[in-house]
This record gives sequence, C-alpha cells and structure tokens, in this order.
Amino acid sequence: MPPTTRATLIEVANVANTSKTSVSRYFGPERHKLSPALQARIKQAADALHYQPNLMARGLKGGGSRLLGMLVADIRNPFSVAIVHGVEVAARKHGYALIVCNTDNDPNLEQRHLASLAAYQVEGLVVNAAGQPQQLLQTIMHSGLPLVLIDREVGEISAPVIGLDNALAIDMALNHLSHQGYRCVLYVSEAPEQASARQERLQRFQQQSASLGLGSAILTSLDEQEAIPALRDFIQKNREFSCAVLCANGNATLAMTRCFQHLEVAMGEVGLIGIDELDWCELVPPGITTLAQPTDAIGSAAVTYLLHQTLPSKAAKEVQHHHPPVLIPRGSTQLIGPSAHLSP
Repeated sequence: MPPTTRATLIEVANVANTSKTSVSRYFGPERHKLSPALQARIKQAADALHYQPNLMARGLKGGGSRLLGMLVADIRNPFSVAIVHGVEVAARKHGYALIVCNTDNDPNLEQRHLASLAAYQVEGLVVNAAGQPQQLLQTIMHSGLPLVLIDREVGEISAPVIGLDNALAIDMALNHLSHQGYRCVLYVSEAPEQASARQERLQRFQQQSASLGLGSAILTSLDEQEAIPALRDFIQKNREFSCAVLCANGNATLAMTRCFQHLEVAMGEVGLIGIDELDWCELVPPGITTLAQPTDAIGSAAVTYLLHQTLPSKAAKEVQHHHPPVLIPRGSTQLIGPSAHLSP
C-alpha cells in the first residue's frame, strides 16, 4: 500500500545508495550523464517509494519545471481539442507535461490566464489567442520565455505563427468545387475581424473566386435568423448556376448543415465543403467534403520550436509554419443536378 506521506528525493537517494545530485539528474534533463546501472537503481527506489518529483519546486530553483503552458481561445471548438492533443503528445514525447487554460473567447480571462501560466514557471508557451494581448505577450517574451502562436497573429508580436496554410486551403477548396462543376460559391465565416486566420481565408477567397471566374457571395454570421434566409436567397438568385457553399471552419460547417436541413436542400445538388474535419461529417448523408487540418503536425511543430529556444546550445531546427490541409471528398460535392432546388 502506498505511504501516506510524500517520499522525498533524499529518501530515494538513500534507498538507491547514491547522492541527492544523481537522483535530481535522473528526474531532469541530465539523465544521460548517469550510468545505465545507476539509472536502474534510482528507478527501482523511486518506484518502491512511490516518489514523484516536485516540478514546481524544481522550476523555482532554476532546474526547469518540465512544464509547457498552452492557452486556447475556446476549448469546446473541435479545432482546439485537436490542437491541444497534438501539442500534448509532442510535449509528452520530450518529457514535458502540459498545462492548458481555456479563455472562452474572453480577452479579460485571457490576460489572467497568461499571468498565471508565467507564475507556474512554464518553460514555453503556446498561445491560440482570443483577443489581442500584445502588451502582456511582449512582456513575457522580454522575460526570455519562449513563445509560439497557433493559428492567429497578435498585433506586432514577433513570435512565429504556426498553423494551416490558409491560402492553399482556399485554393484547394475552390479548385475542387470548380472541377466538380460548381459555378457560384457562398463563403460562410464567423466574424473575420476577430481572427487573422479568418481574414486570410476571406481575402484569398475573394481573390481566387474572381481568378477562377466563379460567382461569389459572402456571409459572416452563423446566426440561423440570418444564415437561413441568406442561404435561401443565394440559391434562388443563382438558379441558373450550380451553387456551392464553402465553410471557413468547423463551426460554420455545422451551422450551414443545419440550414441545409431546415431548407431541405439536397447536399450535392447544392455543394457543401468545410475547412476542418469533424467526426460527424462522414455520418451526415451523403457525407460532407472537408479539408482536414494536420493538427498533430502543427502541435509537434509548436513544441519543436519551443524546445529549440530553451536549448540554445543545440543547432536551431527549421520549423514548418504553414501546413497543407488534406482534402477528404465525399458526396456533398458530387453534383447531382443542373440547378439547385428548394422544397416548397
């Protein structure tokens, strides 16, 4: 049965018949300096005593906390969940634990969480910003804490932004729709001014739809009171064309799927494609075409960047900032009729 009091590093050293310094090295980044036999003794002693190192105390003593911090704008967003998973897997692979804070898209809460993460002595910070905490992030960077941004820029912060290749994603979506025979596209996004990635996608859509000679329209609200009549009007005004809807993210895809169902619009007859692969997209007949973000690769790149900032003695490793999506074609972009149809 595990002891009722927490085992100490000195107790592990005594049982392993070694020094306190050796035990500290075993649980830190210098484990490789110990012989395999000594490592085995320390592990056996720690397991027998149910010892867990105090990472916070180590960080305060300058030994490194082995903690990374992550701030996400909305933990309920499937993209956020997938990115957190990618970062956590990469951190764990390198022997780091991850502290995650959710801001619920609240800039004030974001400020408080950033201050808390710095106080936890994290060794690097991954930020998917909700607001524009430029001043606080600048202070954090000046303190020497490595910082990387995910998906969204923050003001004039010089930290790298790692995420989807937004221009390529829009190009792939429009090229796919054009190849499938669609000639008019409604682009649906949440308010673009709230995130740099949304702005990039919208700007690219405007450029590429014109370049490809596609008719286009834009909707920047997911509220059903606005989205349903907007979709109805778009279809009715373009009856002579084969129409499609391009959704800028998973939230937009979900909102427009509901609008299609409300209006009894057949997917395929009116095309539907979304950026972000969601588990339910293949389950909604006839299956929704998506552009999947490589969230594990994005998370791994973020951790790689942070760790090479904390280990300046190692040669800097090139980090990929813009990651290509993967097109997953399904029935929602299989054109099944010459014109759109709305049920009476």
